[in-house]
Amino acid sequence: MGPAWLRWTGIGVTAMGLGSRLRHTLWVAVPETRYATVEGTHVAYQVIGEGPFDLLHIPGFVSNVELAWEDPSYEHFLSRLASFSRLIIFDKRGTGMSDRLPTDRLPTLEERMDDVRAVLDAVGSERVALLSHSEGGNLSVLFAASYPERTIALVTTGVFAKRIWSPDYPWAPTPEQRARDIEEIERDWGGTGWLEHLVPSCAQDPVFKQRLAAYFRRSASPGAAAALMKMNTQIDVRAVLPAIRVPTLILHRTGDRDAHIEEGRWIAKQIPGARFVELAGDDHIPWVGDADGLLDIVEEFLTGAPAAPSTDRQLTSLLFTDLVDSTGHLHRVGDRAWRDLLERHYSDVRRQLARYRGRELDTAGDGFLASFDGPGRAIHAAVAIREGADRDGLTIRAGVHTGEVEIHGPTFAGIAVHVGARIAAQAQPGEILVSRTVRDLVAGSGLVFVDRGVHTLKGVPDDWELYAVQAY
Repeated sequence: MGPAWLRWTGIGVTAMGLGSRLRHTLWVAVPETRYATVEGTHVAYQVIGEGPFDLLHIPGFVSNVELAWEDPSYEHFLSRLASFSRLIIFDKRGTGMSDRLPTDRLPTLEERMDDVRAVLDAVGSERVALLSHSEGGNLSVLFAASYPERTIALVTTGVFAKRIWSPDYPWAPTPEQRARDIEEIERDWGGTGWLEHLVPSCAQDPVFKQRLAAYFRRSASPGAAAALMKMNTQIDVRAVLPAIRVPTLILHRTGDRDAHIEEGRWIAKQIPGARFVELAGDDHIPWVGDADGLLDIVEEFLTGAPAAPSTDRQLTSLLFTDLVDSTGHLHRVGDRAWRDLLERHYSDVRRQLARYRGRELDTAGDGFLASFDGPGRAIHAAVAIREGADRDGLTIRAGVHTGEVEIHGPTFAGIAVHVGARIAAQAQPGEILVSRTVRDLVAGSGLVFVDRGVHTLKGVPDDWELYAVQAY
């Protein structure tokens, strides 16, 4: 199973890739995946947030609504959208968690509009704002023009109107270039080489590229990806653009290598009253690069007000716990006994959190993330949790760190969260590790610590002095 906090922090993000992706990650529970049915085909969707209006996010040519939450940058992107709307996300049929289809029966834009309507009907949405990127822009353009009574507004990022060069649309690839692209996609679908074209800012971040490659692999097969690209090659929505009559925002990054900036400018000119905003950057995927700058503009456009400061900050003590060798315990005692053990452990953890004024932030698998208003209480809670686990024949490891966090409603983010997670990852079975910050803050409390030396924490700058809490 592995330590739960590694699923919270997006394990493997390197110091080079730390940047805004880690600083702005939101710790939210993965929403439930449900299904809408369209003539026997199941379309996966999720609903997040309780904002004043509905916002449908239409992805690019492949997606996976569940895997999206495993990438810190995509998780933050979706969480920001859900902070000011009721966000609806879905996998178009043939991709992700939706029913897979034979490569010779991939859906047309019209059939995908059926999917959109089915999802909206399933969640009880009468009118919706549309946010799309890349190939998803074609679907959103057609839907907005066809169903203005159900469309509040249209927002696109990095979109194109057609995918084959012509004298009156000279920015698209030639047929020969497109054929080479499709061949490369099918050949290298499991690799990372072609991804630099989409996310050049992450070209030197192998961990991020591996994670993105895995996301694509689990969103569609190589044959399906190639077939989708062939289908998209035939798309041409130029004639639809003048028929759009809803408020429209076209966003495009200057150096986008997959959809030329001139395509965005041209598209905006074809839509009556559309607003065009050119953004700095080279990345085609909107949740990479300066995603917050892009999201600020989207939020202001859709809400009519500038984005409120997205965070407040405060000093917080964070406790991470995780059960050691949970898989081994499961095999030794069996499913039913293990469930009983876990339920007792969960109850005891929550009892100790209440006793020491801790706040449960999240739980994943068999681990907990909690916050406290003082490091001493976090340590005492960890010791009590360890004692309870010992009585049940279980072993935990834990980490405590105090630092400044960013508050996003009920969730926390920031480098302090990652430091705490990495400290916990260094702990031996049965050990409670703390940072020097924590040790210094509890001076005079009577707590005793054992020096565990200086450590380099994966994905976190600088070296860190760590201390183990001595049993008392």
